[in-house]
Amino acid sequence: MPIFFNKKMATLKFLSIFIIYFAIVLGLVNSQGLEVGFYKKTCPNVEKIVKKAVVDYVSIAPTLAAPLLRMHFHDCFVRGCDGSVLLNSTKSNQAEKDAIANLSLRGFQVIDAAKSALEKQCPGVVSCADILALVARDAVSLINGPTWQVPLGRRDGRASILSEATTNLPTPFDNFTTLKTRFGSLGLSVKDLVVLSGGHTLGVSHCFSFGSRMYNFTGKGDMDPNMDKKYIAQLKTKCKPNDVTTTVEMDPGSFKTFDTDYYTLVSKRRGLFVSDATLLTDKQTKAYVLAQLSASGSTFFEDFGVSMVNMGKIGVLTEKSGEIRKKCAFIN
Repeated sequence: MPIFFNKKMATLKFLSIFIIYFAIVLGLVNSQGLEVGFYKKTCPNVEKIVKKAVVDYVSIAPTLAAPLLRMHFHDCFVRGCDGSVLLNSTKSNQAEKDAIANLSLRGFQVIDAAKSALEKQCPGVVSCADILALVARDAVSLINGPTWQVPLGRRDGRASILSEATTNLPTPFDNFTTLKTRFGSLGLSVKDLVVLSGGHTLGVSHCFSFGSRMYNFTGKGDMDPNMDKKYIAQLKTKCKPNDVTTTVEMDPGSFKTFDTDYYTLVSKRRGLFVSDATLLTDKQTKAYVLAQLSASGSTFFEDFGVSMVNMGKIGVLTEKSGEIRKKCAFIN
């Protein structure tokens, strides 16, 4: 009897472990449903076609790289990576694209050019959400940044709501606790947070996104004590109080190039936003910032690809969910 009992228990234990393992694997597949080479049979030239569109535009206007990267960020943080940021507003609905945080996005013509070329080669196959993920990767790599393999298989969402963008997108004014909560709620780690913040190595920002740090940080006409005073003095020569039109480089001197300079600036208390400065207030993110200061020891390029893949899996629609839009700005 004891021998039978042990064998039976061992068998049940094995079956339980197998069932749990199978459930975990099945859950991962169902929750992500993405794979590198997803279109190898249905549209084998998808990556070449998308890259050509990116090269055609970004090689002429390198400043497009930053908004194209941001476009993928802003898409994934609202409703997941479903291309909802690409949809136009209608008479009955204001879309994400028209939220204040998205008004500075540019490069929609790149997405449209890639979509148009793909529709000629393999109509109704490649989603706008996947195009957006590929464009972000190619825009970064084209300006001396890293490259990475992009898992594909996303489908496009049918809804886009302005208020959701206003509520869910991280802001330049967020402190570490808020950022950690925002990223964590989407399944992103603290490391993803500090790595993806490095995207601020590209592009420009309007003065109103950081003006309070120079002129009225606590409502008493004061400056942010966490910002280098010499840097504030420089910024004041470009940004006057209540300036809503002027833009400045987020990574002065190399805002068109993807590099590690962002972390050098943050370490010197010259990060432009509160959300940049707050990376020095947490042990883990501060350690990462400081670890990137040595070009030979920096892991940023490799880490960025990993975190972009992680971000690209947020809330994806796969299989029969959503649709494959014919035009990225309109639902079918």
